[in-house]
Amino acid sequence: MNMMSDPNASRKDWLGLLAKAPAADVAHYWAELAMAPDYTILRNPEIGGVMVRGRAGAVGAPFNLGEMTVARASVKLSDGTVGHGYVQGRSKDHALTAALVDALMQTDEADRIGANLLTPLRTAREERMATRAAKAAATKVDFFTMLRGED
Repeated sequence: MNMMSDPNASRKDWLGLLAKAPAADVAHYWAELAMAPDYTILRNPEIGGVMVRGRAGAVGAPFNLGEMTVARASVKLSDGTVGHGYVQGRSKDHALTAALVDALMQTDEADRIGANLLTPLRTAREERMATRAAKAAATKVDFFTMLRGED
């Protein structure tokens, strides 16, 4: 689905980034912003589990792969904007920060948060992916067939 056909595509992008980012990284960049938004908690941060489903070859019939621990939270800013945070793992602080970022990204603070929190998280994610790809490439084995010389 492209960005033009889905008006929530950018929100899905930042929520996905926050959900998968290491909690320490999110906390670090959030602290650097030094923001103290006025908000109320709609859903206290809590820990639970979700069933992860998969597909063989990404096209087969869906099957239950296993469970994953998640933390979630929801907040409402003083202007009425609601934010939700679902993150992998058990960090309630991470979930609360993700909910605050989600809410603030829907306000005039979006550019500031995007530049100072989401961009560094995205860059760090890309670096981790590149490092992982390089390690995988280093273990690649090329198999080839030699002719035996038989007719």
